[in-house]
Amino acid sequence: MSRLNGKIALVTGAARGIGQAIAEMFAAQGATVIVTDINDSDGKNVAEKIGRNAEYLHLDVGIESDWQKVAKQIATNYDKLDILVNNAGITGFFECPGPHDPENLDLDSWHQVHQTNLDGVALGCKYAIGLMKSSTAASIVNISSRSGIVGIPGAVAYASSKAAVRNHTKSVALYCAEQGYKIRCNSIHPGAILTPMWDAMLGEGEQRKQAIKAVAADVPLKTMGEADDVAFAAVFLASNESKYITGIELNIDGGILAGSAATPKT
Repeated sequence: MSRLNGKIALVTGAARGIGQAIAEMFAAQGATVIVTDINDSDGKNVAEKIGRNAEYLHLDVGIESDWQKVAKQIATNYDKLDILVNNAGITGFFECPGPHDPENLDLDSWHQVHQTNLDGVALGCKYAIGLMKSSTAASIVNISSRSGIVGIPGAVAYASSKAAVRNHTKSVALYCAEQGYKIRCNSIHPGAILTPMWDAMLGEGEQRKQAIKAVAADVPLKTMGEADDVAFAAVFLASNESKYITGIELNIDGGILAGSAATPKT
């Protein structure tokens, strides 16, 4: 349990869901984890649950001054950063008024989604590179989505932002290689992962059970994924086991992006 032993890791949006699972698994693998979020109460609880190998810092990823403050704290307290996971993201459905379809989209909502999902990743990469460029083995992991690969008619801002994360990851990977920095950058594309982000859409009780069943029916492996499924992938991409991997996109989707949303009939 020491695949990340001695590494300093920053995880954004780590107060719940995928971010929380990644933070906890990183710590279990030997990393010191900086848990960040705008949800201070839950974020502090996650850091306290992890214990002495974690601390919580407030970070709104779409605000550059927040990144500047956090980067300064990391430089002062740790003198380095080995791993960044840009996980923080919003769908826009619950945070913005919408609508979110291409014909009627609300421009302010579009900008708000991109500020978190895309600007947040770009700023994260910017300040991580500054902290990592003297490293001998650093890794940036950007959490995109299957929605960054396929179109989503009812969530165009979300899909657009996640597609941009996919491409920005490749640009960062190539830039760091060109500069001779020992920084790798890769993206993860989760599909239907059962996290609190789904709660409002799934409902409660029997309705929730049936909704989960309906989502799972469209997945070739016939089940929704778990946050740990994404965390396992993040550990691999953050560790030295993936030292020859940069600029890739890793799909964690139960087979959806293999080409069919359902098992072909024979």
